[in-house]
Amino acid sequence: MSAPWSPFPHDAAAFRYAGTALKKTWPRLHRGDCEPWPTDGKVQDAWRAYHAGDFERAVSLGLQAGGAGLAAADKAAMIHANYLEPDVARKLARLQEVAARCEQRQRTQPGDPNAWYFHAYALGRYSQGISVATALAEGLGGKIKASLDKALALQPAHADAHIALGTWHAEIIDKVGSLVGGLTYGAKKEAGEKHFRRALELNPESAIARTECANGLVMMFGKSRLREAEKLYAEAVACTPADAMECLDIAAAKAEMDD
Repeated sequence: MSAPWSPFPHDAAAFRYAGTALKKTWPRLHRGDCEPWPTDGKVQDAWRAYHAGDFERAVSLGLQAGGAGLAAADKAAMIHANYLEPDVARKLARLQEVAARCEQRQRTQPGDPNAWYFHAYALGRYSQGISVATALAEGLGGKIKASLDKALALQPAHADAHIALGTWHAEIIDKVGSLVGGLTYGAKKEAGEKHFRRALELNPESAIARTECANGLVMMFGKSRLREAEKLYAEAVACTPADAMECLDIAAAKAEMDD
């Protein structure tokens, strides 16, 4: 019997989009990932569970629905693993499961940007879990970059992919330095910052865009950008969440500020 999933630890009353409320709020909820509105009612229910923080149910409903429901299942699994799964082995296993499902979706739905973006996200969080240096040695850096490039080729307005690509540049530079990062992996400070700025232009209400930008600027440029990073953290904390994930993003930004 598998272990129960840790529950969403905040009040989710404002995030329960019943009936037509989900469709009305969809553009705001999915400004980051550009996921299209699903016409299948079962897929809509999977997303309702996801946005309300019922991540385990969202995975179950999404997998049962199949097709477009896999996006809801994958995102729910990733966000829960990233923020709420206390067991490292379970977290890493779940992220690997998402990556494998995304690779299957890439074969059957190669034109779906989120088949590529969710793949990169899952591998990126997995890489952070095993250490970025280990992930680079295993060749995961190239896989992540390829999937993010593909996602942005399919959907240039994908704010979340821009965030992830900014983080990709930042973490490589942080681990191996600008010279080796540029020569070996093609990681560039200017490119990383450009992706972060573009994400904020595309999704100006995003807390995670600000937090990741703040982290990335310090990783790439050091203490010279610390004041700007602190301003971005403060802006992230002041954001108004529209769903459970954004609530978790803001809680993480608060924790960063308190460190």
